[in-house]
Amino acid sequence: MRPPIVFKQHFGCVFCGAEAGHTPGQRLAIAPPIINREEYFMSMMSEFKDFAMRGNVMDMAIGIVLGGAFGKIVASFVKDVLMPLIGKLSGGTDFTQMFVNLSNESYPTLAAAQEAGASVLTYGNFIQTVVDFLIIAFAIFMVVKAMNSAKKKEEEVEAPPPEPPKEEVLLTEIRDLLKK
Repeated sequence: MRPPIVFKQHFGCVFCGAEAGHTPGQRLAIAPPIINREEYFMSMMSEFKDFAMRGNVMDMAIGIVLGGAFGKIVASFVKDVLMPLIGKLSGGTDFTQMFVNLSNESYPTLAAAQEAGASVLTYGNFIQTVVDFLIIAFAIFMVVKAMNSAKKKEEEVEAPPPEPPKEEVLLTEIRDLLKK
């Protein structure tokens, strides 16, 4: 049996679960198992590799990267193409300059208010972000809908009926021979 462990510092007890822990220098009757750090590290790395290389985790990682890139494309489309068109159709409104001033001062533009450090609600930017979200949500909906319809088509394709057991085939052959 190994000698008992002597605590040099007070961390709380990881062995018996006592919240107060043991006082420094107090001896424990039970020693923890000896852990080979190299084996433990290699075991953890192996387990992490098994986890990370599963198909679902890799699919999720790829989806996150593509989703981030898609989000940037949609944000640029909304900011640089869609909102200027909507602004033009609505009489030349620039959504990025729409704001409500919450301070007592008056500012002609959003940039002037922000430069002065005034409190402002930039609801034009919020409208732009909502449009971004709606486009991304619609695109994801269409992808999920396409995947669901593809799954239904796979399920509709019926598998051929399973072959009868060998005994049944033999009995059928015997029956057919007896009929002759």
